[in-house]
Amino acid sequence: MKREYKNRIIKDPPVKQVRQEIRQTKSAGGGLRDKINAHRDVHAHALFSSLGRLVASPFTSIMTIAVLAIAISLASGFYILVNNLQQLTGNFETSNQISLFLRDDVSDMHANKLANNVRDNINVKEVKLITREQALADFKSYSGFGAVIERLEENPLPIVIEVLAKNTLDDKETLSSLFKSFQQYPEVDFAQMDTQWVERLQSIVSLVRLFTSLVNMLLAAAVLFIIGNTVRLELHARREEVVIAKLVGATNSFIYRPFLYTGFWIGFLSGMSAWFIVTILMLILRQSVEVLSELYGGGFHLMFLSFSETLAMISLTSFLGVLGSWVVLICQLQNTRP
Repeated sequence: MKREYKNRIIKDPPVKQVRQEIRQTKSAGGGLRDKINAHRDVHAHALFSSLGRLVASPFTSIMTIAVLAIAISLASGFYILVNNLQQLTGNFETSNQISLFLRDDVSDMHANKLANNVRDNINVKEVKLITREQALADFKSYSGFGAVIERLEENPLPIVIEVLAKNTLDDKETLSSLFKSFQQYPEVDFAQMDTQWVERLQSIVSLVRLFTSLVNMLLAAAVLFIIGNTVRLELHARREEVVIAKLVGATNSFIYRPFLYTGFWIGFLSGMSAWFIVTILMLILRQSVEVLSELYGGGFHLMFLSFSETLAMISLTSFLGVLGSWVVLICQLQNTRP
């Protein structure tokens, strides 16, 4: 009985292949270059043979990659949503400004000196002076009461200094102290700053960012578990091959290698598929979003995944595939003995 089992092992094609690769690795003991070439050939064989096994079972592979691609595309979609919301709040930053309405007895020359004084403040980013004539012309153009305004004997509008502070959305205390200091100027009759709606928008963006981070962590865990379970089923299907490899002296790293590459291919192909899904969805939505932006008079453009972000996503999914495979192999191969 033992002799028949031993003869079956020796005649089995995987055994010859395993012995040949082990012999090839051991024979490369002469020089460093020979060792590098031997390891390169072994890794190349494991890389393409694992891809061949996925291609050999197309239905199972496509189903697994499709499920993973949908999960990864959801995570990427939430990430793009947060980036576009941050872009939106960046466009609203110019609306978070301080308006200083000067007294009626302040002349244009005095107002210009005051504007220069405000501009010298280290916390001020930009200062714009609007004279009475400019304010009246703008009001006449946009109000629709041009004929009525022309009948006025004198200009009732004051001089306005618009101040845009630095880091208006990040440092609220500095902005508040700057606003109070402007109110103390004797030339200022009234100061206005409306930041409450911007703060609310920032709070919503922060909440969405936190929610996105939590969801992405859950989706990453799902990807890890799905790839690990796929590799576990592959290991179970190839259990006899693993047992034979151990009988002929294969090391654990030799046995791990094809399964790790299987996890790599699943993660890599899932990341690529997710990129295509996200890109197609963004192309479908881009025209509608830009039309809506033009209706509100904004210059908002939908942001896609950049090259570096795409590369990071594919690298992360490939790493999760290798990590999930490695964890499963450590847990399962301890119980797999000849």
